[in-house]
Amino acid sequence: MTDTLADVLPLSADGPALPRPRGPLSAAVLTRLRGGALPAVDVAGADPWGEDLQLALYTCYELHYRGFAGVEDDLEWDPALLALRGELEAPFLAALRSVVAGGDDLDGEVANLLVADDGAGGVSHHLREQGERWQFREYIALRSVYHLKEADPQAWVIPRLDGAAKAALVTVEHDEYGAGRGERMHARLFADMMLELGLTDAYGAYLDQAPAAVLAEVNLMSLFGLHRSLRGALVGQFAVVELTSSPGSKRLVDAAQRLGCGPATEHFYAEHVEADAVHEQVVRHGIIAPLVAQDPAMAADVVFGVQAALALDERLGQHLLASWAQGRSALVGAPPAA
Repeated sequence: MTDTLADVLPLSADGPALPRPRGPLSAAVLTRLRGGALPAVDVAGADPWGEDLQLALYTCYELHYRGFAGVEDDLEWDPALLALRGELEAPFLAALRSVVAGGDDLDGEVANLLVADDGAGGVSHHLREQGERWQFREYIALRSVYHLKEADPQAWVIPRLDGAAKAALVTVEHDEYGAGRGERMHARLFADMMLELGLTDAYGAYLDQAPAAVLAEVNLMSLFGLHRSLRGALVGQFAVVELTSSPGSKRLVDAAQRLGCGPATEHFYAEHVEADAVHEQVVRHGIIAPLVAQDPAMAADVVFGVQAALALDERLGQHLLASWAQGRSALVGAPPAA
């Protein structure tokens, strides 16, 4: 099919442009960010998994990261936007809790992660075995919504931890940020891969094309990171990434080689094969163990974070594979397949 990413242009150095609205909730947030009064909206009737609520929530959260071009920095703490963000978070959090089993069997959850695989029908399997280059590029473009700020959402949890768990988490984050070398930051390695694949590496460039399933994964991290009461859940999400990514990253190295993507693409995923294999031990024994030893009640929160992260990863995988199986793009607003 025709590559739907060819017409995306680099953005201003001042930051990403505001996204296009996808309904009344996101339109209301954008009205406020452009200097208008926040319109009244009905959050209660909104789909918590829908494009509108997820974009509205993402846009609110982005004010705590790099913001948007032309938007006043002080709006990060605008009382009206913070109140609306809280209204948006409530149904999203309720929806997350409704799709997980819950419980406090943390040892069981960790054991499952250690043998977890995205299955023969998973995205990395598809890309390794039969994926096309345009599908690989779509995958990278959509993953850029997170990976160009890789490890930033998890950094919110650092001041919310103490002692050994805090020290160990900082150790992992130090690696994510290139161990003090800017050119080795994982976000920079991802940007290098994007350029090699003919994509723009501008932060936020593909936000308008990212479906709700992509936004929800990033919103999950921001939700957990910005609420002290959910710090254990963010540790659970962090554990999912660090304990499960090595096998999938190896498959994506194989996919990149099969598709002739180039050395930067292979390097990004090869880096994660090696680094995350080491991080697995640090997360299990350095972060989770002392965290739960200090506060046993935290086990249920970590379990929730693990289960919620896995559920959203599955939702995204289903969206991508269902779209590609029909020969169409997984991007928002993409033209139908030829």
